[in-house]
Amino acid sequence: MFTGIILAVGSIAAIQPRGGDCRLRIDTGKLSLADCALGDSIAVNGVCLTAVELGRHYFCADVSNETLSRTTLKSAKPGMPVNLELALTPSTRLGGHIVSGHVDGIGKVVEKQADGRSIGFKFKAPDSLAKYIAEKGSICIDGISLTVNAVNGAYFSVNIVPHTLQETTLGTAEVGFEVNLEADLLARYMERLMQGDAAAQCQTGITEALLQNSGFIK
Repeated sequence: MFTGIILAVGSIAAIQPRGGDCRLRIDTGKLSLADCALGDSIAVNGVCLTAVELGRHYFCADVSNETLSRTTLKSAKPGMPVNLELALTPSTRLGGHIVSGHVDGIGKVVEKQADGRSIGFKFKAPDSLAKYIAEKGSICIDGISLTVNAVNGAYFSVNIVPHTLQETTLGTAEVGFEVNLEADLLARYMERLMQGDAAAQCQTGITEALLQNSGFIK
């Protein structure tokens, strides 16, 4: 588990094909790996990866085809900057929100404009994720815990303050830039709980019938 508070910006140092998927070598920049061990989880642009090799300033992780198909790591290239966060510990300050590192889909920057010293970004989420995004709710973008300012259909806006612009990859993101999105875990669990006993049946999403049966509409 993670908090969505980025500790450093690293970079993809090498990509090695491995039997149909790949292994990444990631330079960690200013991030210290002194207290890391093999098998530890490290979030890379919001993707939870397992360290299979550790150096002083790098680690290697295997990336499955499932992860490649669902995240922007499928288009990773050597030299690409990435946001890094170590897994939280019992003593970690929870400055963001609970983040699993399991990416739900890929979004895209559709608008960027200055707002004082901050930058306002508008993103387009996949239609299937729109129901999980709420005004003033939390969302994880490339591993960064952010507050949703506004929502309109599958479009949502966030405000990025100067510190976050400086310390994450969003500082150089432009219109068209693709990002990994992870919806708030609470929204996902709420949807599943609302299904009640029907959760054991083969169905997906929130339907009008589900809302009626749960007493939300009449």
